[in-house]
Amino acid sequence: MRDRLKKGLIQVYTGDGKGKTTAALGLCFRAAGHGYKSFVIQFMKGQIVYGELNSAKMMNGLITIEQMGRPDFVSKENPERIDIEMAQEALRLAEKVIKSNEYDIVVLDEVNVAADFKLIDKEEVLRILREKPEGVEVVLTGRYAPREFIDIADLVSEIKEIKHYYTKGVEARDGIER
Repeated sequence: MRDRLKKGLIQVYTGDGKGKTTAALGLCFRAAGHGYKSFVIQFMKGQIVYGELNSAKMMNGLITIEQMGRPDFVSKENPERIDIEMAQEALRLAEKVIKSNEYDIVVLDEVNVAADFKLIDKEEVLRILREKPEGVEVVLTGRYAPREFIDIADLVSEIKEIKHYYTKGVEARDGIER
């Protein structure tokens, strides 16, 4: 029998700066060093080989990552039906994983954006958070965190962009952005 978290909290990483997903994944890798299991659900991300997918496979089952989206841009003003369906499927998976009590940490990566784009109902997210088991830590990432997510959270970090090399034309790089 492995050790479990005694008190799982709710964390939100938001803001317009780079590093929200990276911070959440860092938490998962830190937790793995203590034998804790994490499950990361990536809303609106799919079919792109991010480095963390390969790294997680090396963690002997301590970190699981599930991509739940297409590699295409999602229009906030006019999302395609498939994007709504995939986001809703991701939320159903999130509820199942959280309630399974099998994982110590569950990361809902880009869930803030999915809620802001109205791909999912933020009230459903709040219900899942209120019903989470005591020992499960839940991390919500992405820009545009709704006020209600901020209010229910125990920790909120805003990552603010001061300067970014994209403005100088630097493209996404393997091992850094993906």
